[in-house]
Amino acid sequence: MTAWTTRDIPDQHGRTVVVTGANSGLGEQTARALAGAGADVILACRDVKKGEVVAAAIGSRAQVKRLDLADLASVREFAAGVEKVDVLINNAGVMAVPLRRTADGFEMQIGTNHLGHFALTNLLLDRITERVVTVSSSAHKIGQIHLDDLNWEHRRYQRWLAYGQSKLANLLFAYELQRRLTAQVSSVLSLAAHPGYARTNLQSHTESFQDLVMKIGNPFLGQSAEMGALPSLYAATSPDVVPGGYYGPDTLFETRGHPHRVRSNARSHDETVARQFWELSEQLCSLT
Repeated sequence: MTAWTTRDIPDQHGRTVVVTGANSGLGEQTARALAGAGADVILACRDVKKGEVVAAAIGSRAQVKRLDLADLASVREFAAGVEKVDVLINNAGVMAVPLRRTADGFEMQIGTNHLGHFALTNLLLDRITERVVTVSSSAHKIGQIHLDDLNWEHRRYQRWLAYGQSKLANLLFAYELQRRLTAQVSSVLSLAAHPGYARTNLQSHTESFQDLVMKIGNPFLGQSAEMGALPSLYAATSPDVVPGGYYGPDTLFETRGHPHRVRSNARSHDETVARQFWELSEQLCSLT
C-alpha cells in the first residue's frame, strides 16, 4: 500500500457520517476531512458548545447533536433523532481515568468506550447503509474481558487495565458485528482502526502525575491528530477495505505512519468470548 493520505479519500458527496467525540482531537480531524471531501457530518458530542465551534469552522456540511455515551438515555435520544446515516464512526473515548461510574452504573471506561457505542450502533443499525468503524487501541493487548466483573465491582480498580479491557472490547465488538452482518447477508461492513500514538487531549484526563509525563512526552513521541485520524478515515472511505478489517499506522510498532491493515491479538478473535460478551452487553444496555 502506498502512503495513503486525506488526498486519497474518495468523493463523499451524498454520504452522511456520524462521528462520536468530534469536538476535539481525532474526532475533529476525522470530521474535518470527511466534510472536506463532501460528506455531511454529524458531530456527536457531549460538549455541544465545543462541537459548535468545530462545526462553525467546518461550515454548512457539519451539524452538532448532543450525545453523552456515559448515559444510555442520551444515547437513545440521540439515535432517535438521526434519520439517515451511511457511516458511523465510534471514535469517542476516555483513557486511564480514576474510578467513576456512568449514569447507568457502569465503570466509566467500559461504559463510555464500549457499552455506549454498542448501544448506539445497535440503535442505529437499521439506518446504517455502509459501514461501522470502531476505534480501538494497541492497549487492547493488555486487556482481558472479565465477564463476571466487567464493571470492576469486585476487583481492585486498575485504570490502565480497565482501559485495556475497554479497547479489547472494541475489537471483540467490531469482529462479532461483522460476523453477524455476514450471517444476515448484509452489505454493511464492520471495521476497526487505531490511531497509534497521537497527540490529543485524551492523555490529559488521568488526574494524576501521568498527565504531566504524557504532556512532556507527547511532542516527542506522538504523531499529529491529523495523522492519527488516517486509519479511521481509511476504514470509513477506502474501497479496498476487507470485512472485519483492522487498520492502524504502518511504522514504529504501529505508533505512527500511514494506514495499513494490522493484526490484533488472539483474545480479540475469541469467538466464544465475543458471543458471550455481546449477550452480556445486550443485557446491560437492555437491547436485543
